[in-house]
Amino acid sequence: MEYLTPIKQNKLFGLNKFFNELIYLYKKKNLPNKILLSGQKGIGKSTLAYHFINYVLSENEEFCYNLDNFEINTENRSYKLTCNNTNPNVTVIDINPEKKFIDINQIRELILNLNKSSFNNKPRFVLIDNIDLLNINSVNALLKILEEPSLNVYFILINNNKKILKTLLSRCINFKIFITNNESLQISEKLIRNNLDKIINPDLINYYMSPGNIYNFIKFAELNKQKLLDLNLKDLLKTIITENYYKKDDLMKYLFFDLIEFYLRRINSSFSLKIYDKYNYFVKKISDTRKFNLDEESLFIEFHEELLNG
Repeated sequence: MEYLTPIKQNKLFGLNKFFNELIYLYKKKNLPNKILLSGQKGIGKSTLAYHFINYVLSENEEFCYNLDNFEINTENRSYKLTCNNTNPNVTVIDINPEKKFIDINQIRELILNLNKSSFNNKPRFVLIDNIDLLNINSVNALLKILEEPSLNVYFILINNNKKILKTLLSRCINFKIFITNNESLQISEKLIRNNLDKIINPDLINYYMSPGNIYNFIKFAELNKQKLLDLNLKDLLKTIITENYYKKDDLMKYLFFDLIEFYLRRINSSFSLKIYDKYNYFVKKISDTRKFNLDEESLFIEFHEELLNG
């Protein structure tokens, strides 16, 4: 089983109104050339971007985008080229697996590509995911090309509700993408093609988890032969730590942070002073670990000893 990747998700769920808004602006020739899609990680912002890009680029192609079903026809040429990373009209920038930030060399390469002549008259799209992971040099370089973008070039920036520089925010039209908890659960069931209550213990349903995270969570359990239906939240956290799953899977490591925070919120409802102090301590430690890319092992071990034992 593979984790869910936006580029391969040819069906759009739950974000139809945002998609239609972008199409309306495009048809009216009012589409901003610097778009910021902001919202919780995993709700489908990148998928939305890929669908809109495919709608535009496949407009006059055979097997064009299926607007009635909000679906990319996987036979269209633009989709195949994008999946192969050979589409001359699509440039995608994201953090490299071995890096902690999107570095300036990636932006410099983007600038070189944008200075080259276009192969056709179609719009060119630059999709930058996880823009909160741009370092200061990368941001400054990006700001320069955002100030005076090339003709017929559109930037779509993905922000996972993280704080970004005001200078970057001020140059973009910000589309706030959101879904309700019920919509999140409904989308999740469409993605997994099953009812959640048949797969996941109700104790594990985190109302802060997005459809993408729920889907990947289930796939992670399948890959590691864990039955989520038989595990409560505390036992699952113990298993992840004792089996060192967070070391083996970077995607699960970040989802694990969310599960810990979910557990902390739950036990904090007891309003015990001792629990309240531990809650504040670990929430801050999680925040610092994520913010400064600290070693997470000591955090997980301490969390296990202090709150999961007994």
